[in-house]
Amino acid sequence: MVKEIFFNSSLPRSGSTLLQNILMQNSLIYSTPTSGLVEFMLTARQIYSNSDAFKAQPAEQKEKAFQSFCRSGMIGYFDALTDRPFVIDKSRAWLGDFRFLNFFYPGAKMIVMVRDLRGVFSSMEKNFRKNPQKDPMIVNGADLQNMTTDSRLKYFSSAPPIGPSLEWIYESLHQGFQQHILFLRYEDLVSDPQSQMNIIYDYLKLDRFNHDFNNIRQLTYENDEIHGIFGDHKIKPKLEPLIEDWEDILGLNNCDLIINHYKWFYEAFGYNVKSPVLGYNI
Repeated sequence: MVKEIFFNSSLPRSGSTLLQNILMQNSLIYSTPTSGLVEFMLTARQIYSNSDAFKAQPAEQKEKAFQSFCRSGMIGYFDALTDRPFVIDKSRAWLGDFRFLNFFYPGAKMIVMVRDLRGVFSSMEKNFRKNPQKDPMIVNGADLQNMTTDSRLKYFSSAPPIGPSLEWIYESLHQGFQQHILFLRYEDLVSDPQSQMNIIYDYLKLDRFNHDFNNIRQLTYENDEIHGIFGDHKIKPKLEPLIEDWEDILGLNNCDLIINHYKWFYEAFGYNVKSPVLGYNI
């Protein structure tokens, strides 16, 4: 029976799939691939908010019932999937609905992996380039849309999956949610994995576990065809250092642009970089 559910709401291209599979080495933890469970909750909220039948009920009575429905439904969902006592549900949308999550799951513990944004954007661009045989679904030659690295960078910054995640991270910092969320840098996980896993276990208040970073089995699976050419949820069996090739992929000017436009991000997560001040934004 599931005892507790935790949440992974990481920035795209920041090692969330890797983290889920590392955690799954622990026989007490069940990690999900990208989960649609949050959509169940949001749809239920929509019905709860707009249905005449619910509107006609006493407010305090129905609020407690809805709270219990969401929490119990989520636990029941995972009880049917696993006999492991702890669950890590992965969805970027949980961070965007952090207050709603805490309405029906008070004190929710959430892990958010972040990464130098130059690496995030260059990862998206590399996926674009390595699939020339497939329609990228974002290029429109007639309207000159997303035909260059520069224009694709602007697109990635505002469109899913990166755009909303950055908005949610910014808002979580603005509202002070970082006091309740564990933010971890992908770079730190790769360079010193066991110490970062110890931080995670201490945050979740679970016993520490010694992981094997040289033999990471893929235990979560997603159909990347659903995500088009940008879907990339296959992991390598061995933890390896990140390749910082973003200047080669994006160009120096675009890298400087990212640093200046997202100064708040680099300052919040301790990325010590220097860049000239440019007179334009993404």
